[in-house]
Amino acid sequence: MSSKLATVEQAAEELGLHPKTVLRYIREGRLSATKIGKAYRIDRGTLDAFGGVVRGRSGAADVRATCVVEIADISPEGAERTASLLNAASMTDGARPAPLHLSTAFDPTSRHLKIVLVASPSDAAKLLELVDLQLRALK
Repeated sequence: MSSKLATVEQAAEELGLHPKTVLRYIREGRLSATKIGKAYRIDRGTLDAFGGVVRGRSGAADVRATCVVEIADISPEGAERTASLLNAASMTDGARPAPLHLSTAFDPTSRHLKIVLVASPSDAAKLLELVDLQLRALK
């Protein structure tokens, strides 16, 4: 087995989660993995990005901010526009010093949008400012 792949158990230990939680994340599509036989293997880079870990760097690049934004009573169109804007903005800066992880989930029955962001403090601040501007535009 390659050292660039992690088992579900190894991923759970590194993330501080129960292995069943890691499996649920894989099945829900929140964490990408490859099925080999009856077991899953997770790429180290994917695991690091999911956990907000920066390997092989030192100094200010090791500082990460984790932000969770919950937006209540947003239309499906507004949620889609907000998610698209954030995804596009997160992919534009090729010179970013540290990896950025962004996840969005919209529940149409409760009309709630959840945004999870793991990034450097400056990148997180820029994206949070975009969220604020987008919400003002939707009103």
